[in-house]
Amino acid sequence: MYSPIYNKVTKDRLYGKTLNELIAVAKRLRMPGFAAKQIADWLYKKEISSIGEMTNLSKKMRDVLSADYEPGLSSPVKEMESSDGTKKYLYKVLNDKYIETAYIPEDDRATICVSSQAGCKMGCIFCMTGKQGFQGNLSSNEILNQFRSLPEFSRLTNMVYMGMGEPFDNISEVLKSLEILTSEWGYGWSPTRITVSTVGIVPSIKKFLESSRCHLAVSLHSPFDEERRKLMPIQRTNTIREILDIIRDFDFNSQRRVSFEYILFKGVNDTPAHIKELARILNGIKCRINIIRFHHIPGSEFESPGPEETILFKEALNAKGILTTIRSSRGEDINAACGLLSTLEQNKVVR
Repeated sequence: MYSPIYNKVTKDRLYGKTLNELIAVAKRLRMPGFAAKQIADWLYKKEISSIGEMTNLSKKMRDVLSADYEPGLSSPVKEMESSDGTKKYLYKVLNDKYIETAYIPEDDRATICVSSQAGCKMGCIFCMTGKQGFQGNLSSNEILNQFRSLPEFSRLTNMVYMGMGEPFDNISEVLKSLEILTSEWGYGWSPTRITVSTVGIVPSIKKFLESSRCHLAVSLHSPFDEERRKLMPIQRTNTIREILDIIRDFDFNSQRRVSFEYILFKGVNDTPAHIKELARILNGIKCRINIIRFHHIPGSEFESPGPEETILFKEALNAKGILTTIRSSRGEDINAACGLLSTLEQNKVVR
C-alpha cells in the first residue's frame, strides 16, 4: 500500500483483524489453514510486538507475512495524571489527528474509556468533541490499540466505549473490536465487562443488540422531545421513543444491562417535571440511570447543580422505582471533559 503523505510503502496492520480476516490473509499468502489461528494467538494472547516473535510459524512464513504486514501497535504520545489517579492518554491516529483514552482506577476495578472516532458529527451542544467536527472513523486497529498499548493494560478489568465519537456511527469497526475482545480466539473477555454508549442511532442499536452481548448505555439527558432535540440534534431523526421501543422489544437476559446516561444541567433538566417524565417513559424497562456531573467546556453556559441538588434528584428517581446512581467525577484537574485534551493538541498542529 502506497502512502503519498509519507512517500513510502506502508504495511497493512494485523492487529485489529478478526479471525476470518486473518484466514483471508493466510489464504492470500498461501500459508497453511492453521496459520491464521496461530497469528491470532500471538496477537491477542501472547502480546507480541513484531512478526519475528511468532516462532511457531516457519521463518519463510514470517518473511512472507512481514513483507506486507506489521502488527501495527503504537504508544500514546502524551499522558496526564490526575490527583485522583485517573489518567488521560493522547494517541495519534489517521496520520495527523488525536484521540483521548482514559484510565480510571477505582478500588478493585480498573476501567479504560476508549474513543471510536476522531471528532464527532452528532453535534451535542454540551460536548467538546462535537465542537471539533468529524475527522474520521477509527479502525478496529486504532480502537483496540488504545486498549493494548495502555501502560496499565495488564490491570484492566472493564472497558467502556464512552470516549470521543459516536460508536454506533462507526458500527462495523466497533463490532469487529468487540468480536476480538470477547471471542475465545481473541482476548476472551466476558461481554459483561464491556459497555458501549450511544446517543441513539436506531439501525445500529438493532445491529448491536443482535450481534453482541455487551452492555448498552444510551445518552438520554432529557425525557422531553423538544428539549432533547435542542441538546442533541440526533433526536430529530432518531427519537428516544424509537429507541425505547427497540429496547422494550428486545429479549434481554439477566446478565445484560441497559443504562441511561443523564448529565444534569442546572435549571435545565433537573426539575420535578423531569423526574415524573423519566419515570413515565422508562416504565416497564429494567434499567438504571447514571447521573453524570457536567464538566465545563469553553464557551458553554451550562452549569452543574450542587451536590445536594444532585442527591435529591437521584433519591426522587429511586423513589419512583428507577435504580439511579451518581457517577463519581474523575480527572477534573486534567481536562476532564472528553475532547478538551485532543482539541488543545489539534490546535497546536493547526497553528
